[in-house]
Amino acid sequence: MNLRVKKFGLLLLAAAMLFGSGRVQQSLNHDRDTLGLTRTAVLENAPPGLAFTTVALGGFRGLISNFLWIRANDLQQDDKFFEAAQLADWITKLEPTFTQVWLFQAWNMAYNISVKFKENEPGVYTDRWNWLNRGIELLRDEGLRYNPNSILIYRELAWFFQHKMGQNLDDANMYYKAQWAGEMKNFFGVNGTNFDRLLHPQTAGDFQQLHVLTNQFKLDPAFAKSVDDKYGPFDWRLPEAHAIYWGAKALDEAARNPDKVKTDDLITVRRIIYQSLLQAFHHGRVIADPFTMGYSLGPNLDMVAHVNEAYTNFYAEEPDPGQKDGILKAHRNFLRDAIYFLYEADRTSEAQKWFNYLAEKYPDKPIVENDFSSLPKDLTLDEYAVRVTQIDIGETSQERVTAAIEGLLTRAYYDLAVGDEDRYQNLKNLASRVHDRYVKNTASSNGPTRIPLMDFKDMQLTVVRQLLNPENGVPYAARAALVTRLRLPASMLMPDNAAMNNATNAVEMISTNGVTTNGVSPAQP
Repeated sequence: MNLRVKKFGLLLLAAAMLFGSGRVQQSLNHDRDTLGLTRTAVLENAPPGLAFTTVALGGFRGLISNFLWIRANDLQQDDKFFEAAQLADWITKLEPTFTQVWLFQAWNMAYNISVKFKENEPGVYTDRWNWLNRGIELLRDEGLRYNPNSILIYRELAWFFQHKMGQNLDDANMYYKAQWAGEMKNFFGVNGTNFDRLLHPQTAGDFQQLHVLTNQFKLDPAFAKSVDDKYGPFDWRLPEAHAIYWGAKALDEAARNPDKVKTDDLITVRRIIYQSLLQAFHHGRVIADPFTMGYSLGPNLDMVAHVNEAYTNFYAEEPDPGQKDGILKAHRNFLRDAIYFLYEADRTSEAQKWFNYLAEKYPDKPIVENDFSSLPKDLTLDEYAVRVTQIDIGETSQERVTAAIEGLLTRAYYDLAVGDEDRYQNLKNLASRVHDRYVKNTASSNGPTRIPLMDFKDMQLTVVRQLLNPENGVPYAARAALVTRLRLPASMLMPDNAAMNNATNAVEMISTNGVTTNGVSPAQP
């Protein structure tokens, strides 16, 4: 073959191979971009050092980050946590658009490293909180900066608030909640519900708080208010509200970027939202403890309609039949709890409404746990509530026992107001026995329980305060009767702040000393 023809043929082959490799490279770039493995364009919003690193190292970044990952794991095994954290920071800088790097490193800090630290002093877990907080900051402040459309990062943030901070699986969970509540109280007020000054700031202080909330905590108050309107009302000092916020952000981003969303990811996001809603219903109300200046948690009964609507909507949106069955089961369990808690709080008309709804929606499902003869058609609301109260006497769920005790005390004070002092005393004694049994069953051999219950005396004080509140307590005639039976000052019936302060002082004196300010022995609350 002629040498010139051979060279020409080789040139054609080389051109074909270059063309083919270019097409393959385009495909690889598309796949890498879809999977978030690397970025083919210049990294936006990055510090100069990080932008230089991502361009200069090119494909070697993956090899270097693998080595650092192995080294960080070795350091962690040797309890060299701070060195491991520094390497984790380097890894995220080498692979800033690889979502799994952020998820793993944040989870490692919040879960693996945090539990290595014990109490700094009784009830105080400063080191654990710092590591959990660092994991949240890594995702919220840095991960979303380089991956603003990542559904997985939003989902993981929601999970940290729902599971690590919101549930009681960690000995330090109450410390986490207290620390977060202290932060959020500055923005949402002492009741965790104030949006007015965030949405309509008036003073320099209001604008400063809004700046901190949006820039440090990355919370959009307008979006938070929309979440509260749709799912709440929430107490935004509590972690469940923030779990639902980040879950809702994930769904919002998914709607904006449907081509980057996997069905399984949406399933887990929806699950986090409705599980967080159930948690917020179970313990989404803060009960102040006036003696320790701490707090306990009880059911948020104002959420029932919105939680029910959320379960209904998620069921309609769920494409997987297996997941649909799980949502129906969770929905039915929620309704059973809602009926019971409303009944215990003496909101019997609402309890009856949802009892009828449950009977219509799930007529062939037992309403009492593990009792297949307890179909809704076979029980009245009163019979159901009595059966569940009997079960709860042996319960170790803090929110359910709190609801049971508060409900028993509420009915006891109603009976006292109408003059049935024997029934009042019986119900109060039953509430006390439920409280004592819970404390005994949850006592730890090496210290207080990690899911504590408010002192019984303080729970009585909380119920009396609620009943005598002129704005949302019992009617005037019942308040007057209760004040008379308890030998409390008549000023407690006046609907003003000064009178309520007097009421607080009087009830506290009864609770602590058993006598009123005039020295007359009352019926004990």
